[in-house]
Amino acid sequence: MKKMILFAIIVTVFSCAKKVSPEKTDAPKTEKEPKKETVVGADADTHGCKASAGYTWSELKKACIRVFEGTKLSHYDDGKEYTTASYVIFDGNKAELFLDTQKESIILERKSKGDSWVNGDWQLIPWKGYVLKKGGKILYTGQ
Repeated sequence: MKKMILFAIIVTVFSCAKKVSPEKTDAPKTEKEPKKETVVGADADTHGCKASAGYTWSELKKACIRVFEGTKLSHYDDGKEYTTASYVIFDGNKAELFLDTQKESIILERKSKGDSWVNGDWQLIPWKGYVLKKGGKILYTGQ
């Protein structure tokens, strides 16, 4: 009988004891690397333009602009479908091209109103909207 009482006491003590989770022990904690947080809008380029907000540096305007507010140019109908877009912005007798095929913009200039904008073999012609040629070949059209 004494063994039975002793056994009941031991079972009661261990079952009522406070359980300690491994996270709450006094053992030294290993340092985890802090999470690197991505800050929205922290993608400014060398000119301070934020691509996540739709801004691109314009050499012509010397400012951050949203090219999609300019005139949209589409690839000339060559039987292919494109998902990219190209744009042109104007400032006086100058035009700046933002083409999906070029890493940097291209600035064209015209001599007077009504003339084409030109830079080397690039030519932007104001005809039924705009026609962009390179080396005499039509590449883009737009309104």
